[in-house]
Amino acid sequence: MNGAVDLQLGEPDLTFRAAGDTLVRRTVLPSGIRVLTEQVPGSRSATIGFWVAVGSRDEHPADSGHPATFGSTHFLEHLLFKGTGTRSALDIAVAVDAVGGEHNAVTAKEYTCYYAKVQDRDLPMAVDVLADMFTSSVLDVDDFESERGVILEELAMAGDDPADVANERFFEAVLGSHPLARPIGGDAHTIGAATRDAVREHYRACYRAPDLVVTAAGAVDHDELVAGLSAALVAAGWDLEAVAPPVDRRATEVALLEGRAPLTVVERPGEQAHLVLGVPGLVATDERRSVLSVLSTIFGGGMSSRLFQQIREQRGLAYAVYSFAPGYSDAGVFGMYAGCAPKNAATVAALMRTELERLAHHGVTDEELARATGYLGGASALALEDSDTRMSRLGRAELALGEFSDLDEALRRVGRVTADDVRALATELAARPFSLAAVGPVDEWMFRSVVDSPEARPVA
Repeated sequence: MNGAVDLQLGEPDLTFRAAGDTLVRRTVLPSGIRVLTEQVPGSRSATIGFWVAVGSRDEHPADSGHPATFGSTHFLEHLLFKGTGTRSALDIAVAVDAVGGEHNAVTAKEYTCYYAKVQDRDLPMAVDVLADMFTSSVLDVDDFESERGVILEELAMAGDDPADVANERFFEAVLGSHPLARPIGGDAHTIGAATRDAVREHYRACYRAPDLVVTAAGAVDHDELVAGLSAALVAAGWDLEAVAPPVDRRATEVALLEGRAPLTVVERPGEQAHLVLGVPGLVATDERRSVLSVLSTIFGGGMSSRLFQQIREQRGLAYAVYSFAPGYSDAGVFGMYAGCAPKNAATVAALMRTELERLAHHGVTDEELARATGYLGGASALALEDSDTRMSRLGRAELALGEFSDLDEALRRVGRVTADDVRALATELAARPFSLAAVGPVDEWMFRSVVDSPEARPVA
C-alpha cells in the first residue's frame, strides 16, 4: 500500500494489502450496506462492529419540525440489548458469554456502534446476534421504562464525577449552539422526557440498510462475512435487492460556531478543582491533522510533554494534566485538562494558556519533534496489536474520513511534519477565543484574567 486509499461511496469493491501484510477489503452492497474487513495474519480472534452514522448531534428538539428525539440515540444503545422477536436480553448475553466473548456498544457525537469480540470460530454467531439486535429490537414498553431508570443512574454516576462534568461544560462552552455541544448521553431532563414512540421513530428512520456500515478485523474471511451478514439481514426481513445509495454524512463545510462561553464555573465541594481550557480545533478531515497530533503530543501527550513537565514535574501543581484534540465532521476542539488543589486553580489555568502561547511564539525543538514522532509511531503500532482498534479504524475511515491510511502511511504523514508546521498551527490555535470550564470549590473571579484577550497577557 502506497498512500491513503480513497473510500468513494460509488466504488463497490476494493481490495488491497496494508502494513503488516494485512488484507483489507470493502464491499458496497446494492442496498447501500458497506462491509469492510481487515484480515490479520496469525490472528485467532475477530472484532466486528455494526455502525450507524447517527449520534447525539443528529437528535432534534421539539420545535424543529421533526419529532422530539433528544436522548433517543443513547436510549437505543441500551434498548437494542433488551431483546428481539427471537431472542430475550438473557439470550443475547448468554450467546456471547458462553464462548468467552465480549460485546458492548458505544454512543458518540456522530455515530453509534454495536460490537463483539470473539474467537474466529464464533464470528458467525456474533454476526447473527448483532444483526438481530440491529434490525429487530422490539423496544418493549416495560423494558423502555426500566432502562430509563438505568440510564438516569448512568447519568447520575457521570454527574458525580467532576472531571466528566468539567469536560461536558467545556464542550458546551467552546461549541456554543452547535449540536456537537450537546452531551452524548442526554441529561436527566431529556431522558426523563423521552417517549417510546419518539425513540421507535428514531430507530426506524436511522437504522436502515443505506445507513449500515459493518467492519471486522482479525481472523475474518471477507466473502464469508458478507454471505453470513446478507443471510442474517434477509432472515430479519430486510430487502437487500432494493437498490439504494449509501448515506453520506461526511461534512463538506466547516461550521460557524456561535454562542461561545468564555468562562463556565460549577461550584461544588471537593478536594480538587477540575479545569478544562481550550479553543476550537480542527475538523476530522483537515489536512493538518498529523500536525495537530504532533503538536498535541509535544504539548500534553506524555510524561515528557510540556504541560506535564511544567505543571507536574517542575511545580508539583497537579497529578493529571494532558491535552486532547478530537475532530468531528464540521468542527473540532483543542483542549487541556488538569486537576489541582483549588488554591492553585488560577495558576494552573494560566500556565496551561501560557504554555500554548509560548509554543506559538517560540516553536518546538528538533528533539521534541523527533520524540513526538517516535511516540506516535510506537503508540500506533502497539494499539494495532488489538483487533478492536483495527475494527474501529475501519469504521472511522468509512464514516468520517473517506479514506483508509495504514500504519506506514500514518507514519509517513507524521514524519513529514516540520517544526514550522507545528509553530504555525500553534499560532493559529492560540489566536482563537479561549474557553475555560472549572468544577470544584472555586469562584469565577479567580479565572477572569485567564480568558481575556491574549494581547493583554505577556508571554515569557
